[in-house]
Amino acid sequence: MSGEETIGVIGAGAWGTALAAVAARGGHAVRLWAREPEVAAAINEQRENPLFLPNVPLPAGMYAGTDFAILRECTVILVVTPAQFMRAVLTTAIDSLEADVPLVLCAKGIERGSGKLMSMVAAEVAPGRPLAVLSGPTFAHEVAQGLPAAVTIASDEPTLANRLAHLLGQPNFRPYTSSDVIGAQIGGAVKNVIAIACGVVDGLGLGQNARAALIARGLKEMIRFGRSRGARMETMVGLSGAGDLVLTCTSTASRNMSLGRALGEGRRLEEILAERRSVAEGVWTAEILARLADEDGIEMPITQAVHALVGRGEAVGDVVDRLLSRPFTSEEEEDRIDAFSRDCP
Repeated sequence: MSGEETIGVIGAGAWGTALAAVAARGGHAVRLWAREPEVAAAINEQRENPLFLPNVPLPAGMYAGTDFAILRECTVILVVTPAQFMRAVLTTAIDSLEADVPLVLCAKGIERGSGKLMSMVAAEVAPGRPLAVLSGPTFAHEVAQGLPAAVTIASDEPTLANRLAHLLGQPNFRPYTSSDVIGAQIGGAVKNVIAIACGVVDGLGLGQNARAALIARGLKEMIRFGRSRGARMETMVGLSGAGDLVLTCTSTASRNMSLGRALGEGRRLEEILAERRSVAEGVWTAEILARLADEDGIEMPITQAVHALVGRGEAVGDVVDRLLSRPFTSEEEEDRIDAFSRDCP
């Protein structure tokens, strides 16, 4: 493990707090920027975050504040804001950060207005900065408690990915490095949308067979979209792709699956969102993912169905009936079409 460094974390939600706890357990000083003063106070005075990560004691070595100036001495910055707010928060924070400090992007989503991945947004806001992506099958409360987990750390710069893996890696938090920055982000974005669909199936009581089929077909959609953006197959079937998809689609501890379940039970989206502090990224990703798939001619029927539910407000029964009435086809034929589309200029 590397020597002690000062690690900054932007975002004191559940995942940001959990990653801060990982860094602190690794012997590093941690500076955690929080939007809410009451969250910063609770972390500093009570060693917990009752608003976003209740009943989880936090280790010593973490200091939280609401001024980006606390990040000035940090040697690495983990950016853990919701995807749709990353541009605005990073734009405000950037002048408080050292010029060459690496940014590790931990949000899972696609920017709605631009259709850009988080690495593209960060490159616009902070041009020339070293960038990495951290993604994988992780529930914040388990990571914060020190339960075993594995993640992907992807960067175009192999030395940076290796440095971050040694900086954050511990026996119960195992990073695997990759150079596929695009693939690591696409897996994390698409799986949130598929998880909403799996939640709907659960809420409607359609059974585990249906959920397994959705996960398998959802992985197909992830691979199709990933290929269209240059992602590698090994990433799509790895931790940040299939691994994250399986976790998020099989537990109501997932914000996205639990939201889909509530929709399947007949609750209205506005009502569900109004009672939550945490963000279900798939609600916002579905719209832009469906639009990008439409524009590029990528077949993503589950994604389109979720967008119909959360973006256009269509009735759950109508959307499910339409999905189930799709024409029968062959998996082999699909693979040939996918390969043809990928190889065409």
